Amino acid sequence: MEGKVWLIGGTSDSAAIARILITSEIVFIVTVVTQAALSLYSVNCETAVGCMDREKMQSFCHANQVKAIIDASHPYAVEVSHQAIAISNQLNIPYLRYERNSYQAQADASTNTSVIKLDSFETLLTGDYLKQQRVLLTVGCKALPLFQSWHNRATLFARILPKAASIETALVAGFTSDRLIAIRPPFNPAWEKALWQQWNISMVITKASGKAGGEDIKRQVAADLNVPLIIITRPQVAYPQQTDSISEVLAFCQQL
Repeated sequence: MEGKVWLIGGTSDSAAIARILITSEIVFIVTVVTQAALSLYSVNCETAVGCMDREKMQSFCHANQVKAIIDASHPYAVEVSHQAIAISNQLNIPYLRYERNSYQAQADASTNTSVIKLDSFETLLTGDYLKQQRVLLTVGCKALPLFQSWHNRATLFARILPKAASIETALVAGFTSDRLIAIRPPFNPAWEKALWQQWNISMVITKASGKAGGEDIKRQVAADLNVPLIIITRPQVAYPQQTDSISEVLAFCQQL
């Protein structure tokens, strides 16, 4: 069996990489955590679904004769990246991290006082940023349980994906149905602004998702409405190799 490139996926970026690999006739297999994420990929793409710890990753690499790893997982899925780096070192498999650039604000917006950058959710939650605010959370459902203790000190709203698991997570985390909106992005500035105004939002929390995650639109609306936008910056990981260029990903694979 010919060796395969292992594409760690689940993001729109990984789907773009998969299309390039298919066009270039590179043999690869993409892994995702959920069944729903498979919709990102072509039917011509070999896929595997499920969470893997380090032991399962090792077995996966042996079973598929993995000859290289392209890590295009979510920027905040740091445990996945840590495990993949460890496996690449253990099995001597070349590893490349692909991550789109963080959003770079325009020079004329550099003094925008509506944007506050914090290094972690812990920094946010141990401070007084949220106190007595009407807060819109656009951080993904997995982070919502972190805010559970704040329901009696702030009015919290959350925007989540329209999936049963996401809604269940939000409800368990203490969000009532009138403080949830389940909808799939992207959103245009007018829709984003209308939602903030409808709920009389006084603060928005998001992650550094770049333009693909609508960060530019949130920045724009925050400035227009003079609403503080708190951005949780990306975790810092010591990647052995990293690029933001899909053409470099292709060159990496072709060199094998």
